[in-house]
Amino acid sequence: MRSSEQNSNVKDSMISEKIKIYFDKSVDVVFGIILVFIIIGIAAGTLQLFVTTWKLFNFEGITGHYIDIITDVLTLYVLIELSRSLIEYFHTHKLRLTFIVDAAIVFVLREILIALFKHEIKAEMLYAFSAFIFVLGALRICSILVYQREKLMSE
Repeated sequence: MRSSEQNSNVKDSMISEKIKIYFDKSVDVVFGIILVFIIIGIAAGTLQLFVTTWKLFNFEGITGHYIDIITDVLTLYVLIELSRSLIEYFHTHKLRLTFIVDAAIVFVLREILIALFKHEIKAEMLYAFSAFIFVLGALRICSILVYQREKLMSE
């Protein structure tokens, strides 16, 4: 009776391992596709940045085109931070919260800078963004501390 239970457990374990292997491969493929699209987005954004910069040389309302450049540059920063998290995943097979929080911080700062430059932000919204950045900063510090603790435990 025990040998049949052991055989059943071994078979279940083998099936679980195969499912895990297929899952890991599927996640790798999906993240790889996402990374390809992010790279395409970065390349297209860089080309758009050159086009926008070229518009500055027309000297027609230079101030109006600065917001486009600021928006394009900060959007590229967000895409680069997201790509860093995916590249880190391929090295460690773990998503590091630090890179994702970095992208969120850059995105919020992007929104603040754009709104400030357009003079469209109210004090309440600025306070809300400030609180959100504070929370994201605290989350980033905590994620770094947890990562360092995990790194020390694994050594």
